[in-house]
Amino acid sequence: MTRLLIKGGSIVSMDATIKDLPRGDVLVENGRIAAIAPTLAADDAEIIDASGMIVLPGLINAHVHTWQSALRGIAGDWTVGKYMQAMHGGLAGHFRPEDVQIANLMGALNALNSGTTTLVDWCHVNRTPEHTDAAIDGLTSSGARALFLHGSPKPDPKPGERHYSEIPMPRAEVERLRKGRFASHDGLVTLGLAILGPSYSTREVTLSDVRLARDFGLIASMHVGGGIVMQPDGFQRLLDDGAIGTNFNIVHGNDMAHDLIRRLAGAGAQFTSTAEIELQMGYGDPLTGVLQACGSPMSIGTDVEPASRGDMFSAMRTTLQHERHRRTLEILSQTGSRPLDMPVTCRQALEWATIHGARMAGLDSQVGSLTPGKQADIVLLRADDLAMFPVTDPVASAVMQGGVASVDTVLVAGRIVKRDGRLLYGALAEKKVALRQSGERILTDFGLLPRETA
Repeated sequence: MTRLLIKGGSIVSMDATIKDLPRGDVLVENGRIAAIAPTLAADDAEIIDASGMIVLPGLINAHVHTWQSALRGIAGDWTVGKYMQAMHGGLAGHFRPEDVQIANLMGALNALNSGTTTLVDWCHVNRTPEHTDAAIDGLTSSGARALFLHGSPKPDPKPGERHYSEIPMPRAEVERLRKGRFASHDGLVTLGLAILGPSYSTREVTLSDVRLARDFGLIASMHVGGGIVMQPDGFQRLLDDGAIGTNFNIVHGNDMAHDLIRRLAGAGAQFTSTAEIELQMGYGDPLTGVLQACGSPMSIGTDVEPASRGDMFSAMRTTLQHERHRRTLEILSQTGSRPLDMPVTCRQALEWATIHGARMAGLDSQVGSLTPGKQADIVLLRADDLAMFPVTDPVASAVMQGGVASVDTVLVAGRIVKRDGRLLYGALAEKKVALRQSGERILTDFGLLPRETA
């Protein structure tokens, strides 16, 4: 039996029953958390010295397009129109299976290095089954936990072709995956669907995709925002059909009517915000305040790798501070004075990136908190990191001062993937070269980089 004892750390459990421990131990057996207490004895366990560390659940990135990892930096100044035109109308069509594989591998390794143990990978570049298999291979070989959301490309149609909004998810491909490598939900990488939804598809396609998700017991995630809505009454009709449940995930939704959001949340729909990209693209205020008001949990993600930093510490801070600003100004306009108490707390921000992210991914019985019986997805932050020291409030320090540099140790299902600040992955330099070469070729084929001539 494999046993690890994480000893003497400041434990932030995110479990209301366990609560937090100023100093405590976490025992890991066979990949799961066996016990948490102020002091534990386990003579035959490997000891991880966590003194001077903050011990957290692994962070969860609830929305990221990992396949774009080789294109970091190109979209820093892009509007939503430019993004849709360049990325989906052009660049995506130049991805080969090996490009998706290296991007997913390196994107997932970056997540692990940053303290994110679970990715909800919204992969909509799957032109062929080979692209799909390569994407999954990239995630699997990284050692990260992931919900792979299978999606389809959105290119501009050629003459004689149907618009992507008229093309449903390929049932045969989903069936192949569900009966093959995703026949079980027990692996580190599990399957879901990245569907178009009412905003970007016809009524018939939406119903087909929602039915497909239900038939195979999968999460159905969809974007809402950034363009002209194809079905203005689409969500209302889905609610009337009784088609909304806890497997229904809406990303963005900034300009949705608040009463509709409440109805969707009441029916069990999960909402995910990617505040940094939503602010860049001009989607409107993230839904943080609306969801908080109706008691609906919200998860957060980093979204577009070419435009945003793919670490959840940045995502937490951006989302938190924008909502604090928005709410403070709202209270000021209503009362004539600013609030004495902060309207959104650091602990709430940490919930977005842990237990709420786990719920969105359908993994809350497995991860999202340090709870005996759950899988040991655990992150240790160095409290003596110059950016964090001295630590008075571990939650506030983790959220407001935490970052990649403070991530000392990362475990996924009890397996150590980062230790002493070093990612434990062989041939990393070689993989970085492959990622750079992949990005350069894609950009060259698209015409954004000049082609070398002999």
